[in-house]
Amino acid sequence: MPGHIPNSPARRRACLKRILRCGLLAAFPAAAFAADTRDSRDARKKESDSDTYDQDSIIKDATGFFGKGAEGLAKVVEKAFKDHGRPNGYIKGEEASGAIAVGLRYGDGTLVLKSGARRRVYWQGPSIGFDVGGNLSRVFVLVYHLPGTESIFQRFPGVDGSLYYVGGAGINYQQRGNIILAPIRLGVGLRAGASVGYIHYTKSKTYNPF
Repeated sequence: MPGHIPNSPARRRACLKRILRCGLLAAFPAAAFAADTRDSRDARKKESDSDTYDQDSIIKDATGFFGKGAEGLAKVVEKAFKDHGRPNGYIKGEEASGAIAVGLRYGDGTLVLKSGARRRVYWQGPSIGFDVGGNLSRVFVLVYHLPGTESIFQRFPGVDGSLYYVGGAGINYQQRGNIILAPIRLGVGLRAGASVGYIHYTKSKTYNPF
């Protein structure tokens, strides 16, 4: 009868051996599958790392872009990595901004993704806050979770209270959905982003900040 264990000791031992063999045959494929699953997770992690920039590379690139003399640059980059991890792109650009309570900001630069995609971008936007003055400056923007260059062309509201400023370098965050932008500027004090507003990234230059 199916499932019946014989009464004879010899036959019981033979039956138990068959059960053990079946159990081992079933266990080894399961173990192999578990190993494949771990390898797959590790491969995805490696692939993710290959599509993003490490901290040392960003610090080196940003230092080369700004030049020497920004002692706080490494610290603001470290802050961004601590908050949001590894970026999958960056923008190197220049911008002009000014404000007396109500401010305007215009800029342009080149978006570079770790995948190799590149795109010229422009940005402009208003801000309302406590910042007064004007400046011309370089800006290095860390880009997070951008699926492709076309996805940059939208409005990104500033994250209120996100300004981090140390040693002459400042960083703040802009966010739309899952995409996060982290502009880094040097020596611009409160103009680095103490105000609340948004930045509109566009395919061509425009003087309309809205």
